[in-house]
Amino acid sequence: MAAKTTHLGEVVKGLWRDNPVLVLLLGLCPTLAVTNSAYNGLGMGVATSFVLLGSNFIVSVMKPIIPKSVRIPVYIVVIATFVTIVDLALKAYLYDLSRNLGLFVPLIVVNCIILGRAEAFASRNSVGRSILDAVGMSIGFTLTLFVLGAIREIIGSGTLTFFQLGETEIKFSLLGANYPGVLVMILPPGAFLALGVMLALRNLIQKRLDDKSAG
Repeated sequence: MAAKTTHLGEVVKGLWRDNPVLVLLLGLCPTLAVTNSAYNGLGMGVATSFVLLGSNFIVSVMKPIIPKSVRIPVYIVVIATFVTIVDLALKAYLYDLSRNLGLFVPLIVVNCIILGRAEAFASRNSVGRSILDAVGMSIGFTLTLFVLGAIREIIGSGTLTFFQLGETEIKFSLLGANYPGVLVMILPPGAFLALGVMLALRNLIQKRLDDKSAG
């Protein structure tokens, strides 16, 4: 039972207690830059998740044979390999999303979440725990980007987009065709405003949970 609890904890920690964006404040560059719609946020989250899962697995498997003196360059090569796979796949099958995300897909190579989990966790733990850690962090990162993108898109244009490829799209108009939109929310300042509100709400909820536990 203890082992099951530990395994579950490795996944759950990335959702709330150690959320990479809302708690650790990592990966803020793509978080703020690409979340002008829910679809873009979801796409960046899934792309980053693939890289994180792959790199955590490979680093954990190879850690006994990687010399400590060259571990960081090796990690970067591993991460860059998975990023290249994601970048080429997006360009081949989801070109519109690839164009929306732009430079931020190749920049996953230097995303602090990826390299940080490889160095701080995957290189020091078993393959199983490393994969569970990557799953938890990936879900937490993806959900945060999706929610942030949804907030900005709904307030900014009154819509919520789940998928878009050429003329095919899954988009819902939530606030009606006459909704004027709040332009600032889909511009860079809106990203800071929305993320600030999310950080404040997360801290407020955590404080109340801590007070309840202490009482």
